[in-house]
Amino acid sequence: MNAAIPYRSSAERRSDVRYRMGLNLRSILGRAYPRVIGANREPSWIFFEVFLPLLGIAAYVFIYQSFYGAQVALIQAGQCAGVPCASPADQLAHLQAAAQNLNGLVGTVVLGGTMVAFWLNVLWSMASQLYWEKEIGNLQIYMMAPMSRMALLAGMAIGGMFMTSVRALSTLVAGVLVFGVIFQVANPFLLLAVFFVTLIALYGMGMLFASLYLIWGREAANLSSLLEEPIFFSSGMYFPAGGFLLVQPWGPAVAVAGSIVPAMLGLDALRQLTLPNAKLPVLLGPVPELGLLLVLAVGFLILARFALARLETLARREGRLTSRHQ
Repeated sequence: MNAAIPYRSSAERRSDVRYRMGLNLRSILGRAYPRVIGANREPSWIFFEVFLPLLGIAAYVFIYQSFYGAQVALIQAGQCAGVPCASPADQLAHLQAAAQNLNGLVGTVVLGGTMVAFWLNVLWSMASQLYWEKEIGNLQIYMMAPMSRMALLAGMAIGGMFMTSVRALSTLVAGVLVFGVIFQVANPFLLLAVFFVTLIALYGMGMLFASLYLIWGREAANLSSLLEEPIFFSSGMYFPAGGFLLVQPWGPAVAVAGSIVPAMLGLDALRQLTLPNAKLPVLLGPVPELGLLLVLAVGFLILARFALARLETLARREGRLTSRHQ
């Protein structure tokens, strides 16, 4: 006599932890796939996102090179840091220090140019994505699907990280070859930790913004535009952010406000780890900045979860996904 086969309803299967984990992992892979594969099928995007940013980087590099030329002219005229040079050896030391600082400033601009690619991806391909999905009619499908909405956002973030990393790496290599920046990495493990935690914190902020942009509705595109140039400035994308601490009285306030965006702390730590010989102002050491980035990463992910829960509550209770005035 055959043993009776236990019956399991569909509701029981969906509450199973293994089933839920598999479903969410497939959702992450499915949402990351079009960004990993599909985005690279359009070669013109590679040109616009790799070579055009070099023009902006070149503008800042030329400014710093002009400052370096003026400084070298003064040193060769016998003026070292505003006073007459004590000896030829002192003059040579100041020339070497000026060259190292130029390398540090140009390296800062190149690193900032690569981080700009991640920030723009967070704004336009992460924060605005759910709003655009609503406009084209896909959001209702996402809300009815049985997977976690956090898995959906995680797939968007992973796909965006990969897609932008390819472009950012190409920009970094092109910047090094064109402008001759010399990077020296003394602690590669700390460097990798800072880089990946910065990306997690940045895309965690993007996951939070994705829900907030959807709730705020039509203002999404305007908010993304508003968060471009001010963030480039306050995050120190093209200059050492530690310089804010030297500008009194408003500089430290800008530094504190700018540190809310993880790119500022990440860039400052990356610059210290790759350009150790440049005598440029810094905010904190790389290790404390890594700790703050971890706090930001965890905080943004928790806030993103709460914002998604608020979004789902609106959808179920009131049948809408935007604020009342939209």
